[in-house]
Amino acid sequence: MPNESIDDLSPLQQKVMDIIWGLKEASVHDVRRALSSRRKQPAYTTVLSVMQKLETAGWLDHRANGKAYTYFPTRSQQRAQKNSLQQFVSRVFGGDMHTFFQHLLDDEQLTIDDLVEFRKRIDKRKKELGNDQ
Repeated sequence: MPNESIDDLSPLQQKVMDIIWGLKEASVHDVRRALSSRRKQPAYTTVLSVMQKLETAGWLDHRANGKAYTYFPTRSQQRAQKNSLQQFVSRVFGGDMHTFFQHLLDDEQLTIDDLVEFRKRIDKRKKELGNDQ
């Protein structure tokens, strides 16, 4: 499917998707309330418009709940994040995952705990691929 990357969304659309992924489903009022804790509460029509555009683009679907709609995601957050990462690696590193990973490992902000967690994930992935060496 085209446009499955979070990067394809506007900042407000990204925030709306983050809220709905977190809540699993939400009304326009739910999303509006969640957005208001971050800044001035946006207009109902603004949030409705954003959610309708997300639905048209295939990110959301809805079901009737009385007179209101309850919206739910049609794409997983994990898949959208993975697509964004793939686009980033392709754009910035020419698709070279080794160079990307090297830059990640060279980041001064990584802690020993981060590296230990990476090692665990690498070992798990090796087992999944049938390579226990």
